[in-house]
Amino acid sequence: MTRNHPHPSRRAALLGGAALTALAVTTGTASANASTAQASWPTEFPLPNGWLPEGIAIGSRPYAYMGSRANGAIYRTDLRTGEGKVLSEGATGLVSVGLKLDHDGLLYVAGSTGAARVVDSRTGEILTTYQLAPATGHFINDVTLLGDRAWFTDSLDAVLYGVPRGRTGEVTALPLTGDWVQTPGVNNANGIVGTPDGHGLIVVSSTPGKLYRVSLRTGAATEIVLSGASDVVNGDGLFRIGRTLYVVQNRLNRISVFDLDAQVTTATLRSTITDPRFDVPTTAARFGNRLYLVNARFTSPQTPDTTFTAVAVPI
Repeated sequence: MTRNHPHPSRRAALLGGAALTALAVTTGTASANASTAQASWPTEFPLPNGWLPEGIAIGSRPYAYMGSRANGAIYRTDLRTGEGKVLSEGATGLVSVGLKLDHDGLLYVAGSTGAARVVDSRTGEILTTYQLAPATGHFINDVTLLGDRAWFTDSLDAVLYGVPRGRTGEVTALPLTGDWVQTPGVNNANGIVGTPDGHGLIVVSSTPGKLYRVSLRTGAATEIVLSGASDVVNGDGLFRIGRTLYVVQNRLNRISVFDLDAQVTTATLRSTITDPRFDVPTTAARFGNRLYLVNARFTSPQTPDTTFTAVAVPI
């Protein structure tokens, strides 16, 4: 006697559909719960007096790492509570400005005076120091992670530096050519991110306020045409989500949000983000549906008693 069985592929499809539906419901619920939980987290938290912050980095866990221009120390804050502590002690002559955190827990830190450092985000130990350029006449300002290298800007020289990630090795110097214009005596190259396709870099020149797409192969810089904005003057930190580029304009106390075209030849202004708590924000990092920024307060007295904060805005 022959028994009729459901066709295996049909049965699998039915079960798979049910499983996918359950997964979608579960994922949706988890996302909603995570969003609800984050909504209760503080949107402003203090840093130690006299900290002089400029850079901020956040990884996959809810902790923000913020460097000090005063002595190069690193402060870590739990985004869920706003409570923090000094992770890496500073020292005379050290500076920490832009920084990025990789998946292995390594912090890549721009050290201002020609230097870059790699710091263990778990222990605060300085693992490696790279002297990218002479200490005077150079300003190693910001950093992004792309492929097997961390790329650093030098605001006082038309060159990018590529440091090997996760290991020691040779530093790559990439001179900026093409459309790049270097203005003496002011900060030029500042914030930096990878292009959406991962094949190049986007760099903001703070003065006179231009965006460039840079070839990793040749260093040739092509100016990105701005639409809806005349410039990005005072452009500092950059953050990108897909083809949306966030440009922190520090002394203007705003974030300009641009849509990039597929070839990264044009950036169209979509909106601006302002907040009364902004006090010269410099760089931004993302966690969930928020951008977190540090207030550098460049227009306020920079003394050991000056107060500093980090703030979060929705995206």
